[in-house]
Amino acid sequence: MIIHLTTKTDWETAQLLGEYRAASLESQGFIHCSTAEQILGVANSFYQGVPDLILLWLDPARVKADVRWEAPIHPSASPADATPEENESNLFPHIYGPINLDAVVEITAFHPDQDGVFRHVRS
Repeated sequence: MIIHLTTKTDWETAQLLGEYRAASLESQGFIHCSTAEQILGVANSFYQGVPDLILLWLDPARVKADVRWEAPIHPSASPADATPEENESNLFPHIYGPINLDAVVEITAFHPDQDGVFRHVRS
C-alpha cells in the first residue's frame, strides 16, 4: 500500500470529478505519496495545523498512472531540484498522473494529538 495525505474537501472534489488531482500534479508533474513508515514524518514536516486531513490508502497495482519510487522532493521544489544520490535508501512513491478512484482501497481520518503532533497512522 502507498498513502496520499489530503483534505476531506479535496477528496470530495475528486469524487465529483471522477479522479483525484493534487495541486502538485500541475506544479511538479506528480502526486506525492508515502509509505506507512514515512507518513508521520511527512505529516509533521508539512501538515501541522491543517484541519480535516484524511489518508487515501492506494493499491499501487490499481493506479493507472505511472508510479515511480524516487528521492524525496520538497513540495515547493521541482523534480529538477531532486538529488537522488543523497536519498537512495529513502525513496517515496510519486504518481505521474491523476489517481483513479478505484485505486483507493481505504480512507481513514488523520488527526494530530492535542499538541499538534501526528503520532499515529491509524486512530
